[in-house]
Amino acid sequence: MSNFLSLEEIKVGLNFGKGTIPVGRLASRDRKIYYEYDATFLTRGLNISPLELPFQASVQTFDPHLFEGLPGVFNDSLPDGWGRLLLDRLLRSKNILREEISALDRLAHVGVTGIGALVYEPDYDLISTNENINLDTLSRHTQQVLDGEAEEVLAELLALNGSSTGARPKALIGVDAARKNIIHGNHALASDFQYWLVKFANSMDGKDAGAIEYVYSIMAKQAGLTMAETHLFPSMEGAGYFSTQRFDRNAEQRFHTHTACGLLHSDFRTPSLDYEDLLSLTQVLTRDVREVEKMFRLAVFNVLSHNRDDHSKNFTFLMDATGEWKLSPAYDLTFSSGPRGEQSTMVMGEGKSPSLEHLIKLGVDAKIDRTRIDRVIEQTCHALSQWETLAKEYGVSQGNIELINRKIRTNF
Repeated sequence: MSNFLSLEEIKVGLNFGKGTIPVGRLASRDRKIYYEYDATFLTRGLNISPLELPFQASVQTFDPHLFEGLPGVFNDSLPDGWGRLLLDRLLRSKNILREEISALDRLAHVGVTGIGALVYEPDYDLISTNENINLDTLSRHTQQVLDGEAEEVLAELLALNGSSTGARPKALIGVDAARKNIIHGNHALASDFQYWLVKFANSMDGKDAGAIEYVYSIMAKQAGLTMAETHLFPSMEGAGYFSTQRFDRNAEQRFHTHTACGLLHSDFRTPSLDYEDLLSLTQVLTRDVREVEKMFRLAVFNVLSHNRDDHSKNFTFLMDATGEWKLSPAYDLTFSSGPRGEQSTMVMGEGKSPSLEHLIKLGVDAKIDRTRIDRVIEQTCHALSQWETLAKEYGVSQGNIELINRKIRTNF
């Protein structure tokens, strides 16, 4: 761990599953970060961040007060919340303060196993194994860490986390087709395993948090949203562990991922986005009206389902090896409150109480056919009407069934 500190330079690459393509390098001088594209990469035409990272040969610098001085696309590679807590705790156990490590040091920890196709060298990622995982044991370990205990499991949990983001504890796992065997999922998997992500409760969650998110994923699919496959793994305590297949992997094929946060340099901690911005971003990036409609569907679902934690890191775009961009499958859909109880992403300027009228105007201004707008809203309302039935089936507590039902019903 001692060689993990004070990196002055790190190489950036892209790996779509067939080896690493050099992209550029990041360097730190006098507490400022500089970035330079590899000259050969510029000839490929694969613009990894079209809006805020100019595709040019000159050395570039960025706002030192945003993303620790990194361009947004590389900040997207860094874990926040749970992943950052694990690394900071592990460093502290080795008498290293978090103030002593830089953003480049953190990227070196992500190495070649992060979310998406970006890879970093040197690679200080912790080696994980292909041993079987017991989710109940893993859940107990995460709770011990949240309680400030169990230093001996920090390295294992960190190896399982990759660069997954968000406040809830997560692990990157491999799951077989029968969903009976679960192994570490950071490195290459055998052909009969797939890349998944599993979530555990944080200190604020109830024991049915996983079941609530699973029911939301079912309703989202019924509402016509594109979702990765989801599953509720059984738990010895509580209603189960929510898990979803990773959309940045397809067997050994990898996709470049970029959040709205990183694309727009819009810090998710200070919400300022409107869904109008996101629909425009989708049009500019994908140039596909079908992708714009997907974003509109997501806006409708989030508002009507009372998912108010819809900040800029919860919208992601995928780029393949040809440079084609698409909106990622929807994720992090669950009952939640935003800042001061408002929607984190506004709808036509309204955050406190966005209505059907705001959603209709959003669609009309995006030039979506009014018949399609009405159909999306009707389909979403029908899907959300299944809440009580599905929630009872999957073990959501009666108190949460009634609370969420009341909130959903006020929206339509």
